[in-house]
Amino acid sequence: MRFFNIIYLLLLAYTIAAMLFWGFSLNKQSKIIYEQELFHLRSQTDSISQPEIFAAQREKFEEKRERRRKQYLGEGSTFLVVILIGAAVVYSSFLRSIRLSRQQNNFMLSVTHELKSPIAAMKLNLQTLEKYQLDEEKKYTLIDKCIKEANRLNDLCNNMLLASQMEGRQYKATKEKLSFTELVEYVTKEYAQRYPDRFETAISNEENVLTGDRLMLQMAVSNLIENAIKYSPSSTGIIIKLSETSRHISLQVIDEGVGIPDNEKHKIFRKFYRLGNENTRTTKGTGLGLYLTQKIVRQHKGKISVKDNVPTGSIFELILPLA
Repeated sequence: MRFFNIIYLLLLAYTIAAMLFWGFSLNKQSKIIYEQELFHLRSQTDSISQPEIFAAQREKFEEKRERRRKQYLGEGSTFLVVILIGAAVVYSSFLRSIRLSRQQNNFMLSVTHELKSPIAAMKLNLQTLEKYQLDEEKKYTLIDKCIKEANRLNDLCNNMLLASQMEGRQYKATKEKLSFTELVEYVTKEYAQRYPDRFETAISNEENVLTGDRLMLQMAVSNLIENAIKYSPSSTGIIIKLSETSRHISLQVIDEGVGIPDNEKHKIFRKFYRLGNENTRTTKGTGLGLYLTQKIVRQHKGKISVKDNVPTGSIFELILPLA
């Protein structure tokens, strides 16, 4: 990166210097042309006997010289602005490609970890069931853990598949009238079974009917809840609030986790973006959840935002139009 910056700056400086050199050269050439024209004028017209004719011709030559100067300055300035804009576009594109490459590398590292972790846990649980004669309660506990890990794998695969389909415009979203209240209650119940005693709900009794794709909306809600679980301690609670106005429905997922710095709030919805460094990060994830959630919300003509929870944590709010 440093080598590229040096070469880039050298080439840009050389281009600007070359333009300035040619600008000075053209201006010098214009001066020579003007002096040659004056020389011919003096040889053909006597400035003493014909002062008016001489002055008029000289003024004409000065006007031509001034027009050339303005032409060189205008064209040179335009060309310089175009070069600077092009250089800025090239440099920003290069930085974006570098950032995307790093994020994709982090994505591969995190996906590998995300896949290996539940597979190893399921393998260990199944080997325990195979080797030992356990009572029914322990068997049920191990099987339940396997199901939880399988659900994690399923969510990961769904996110990756949907991200790929949406990027390639292959996913055909359905439009149906559905109860968002029922959908949120279903997703919350699923997570409450996997993470007991962590959820507090404040859900309105209204049906809150909207038009959209059930699978996509369910994934958006799941991603918000999953995100709250990942980034908050297991000893803290998560609040799910669902309320409505005359035209919109609002879902808030409130956690008491580490929170998100202000300078990171606009970045967390980028593809593959995750807080911190992949080598030192302890939280699980692929950087696809919030990216997909934002795309899903926008497809349903809604909005998603994040703000601080006082004293600690984050509040993710999802606003969708009612049918």
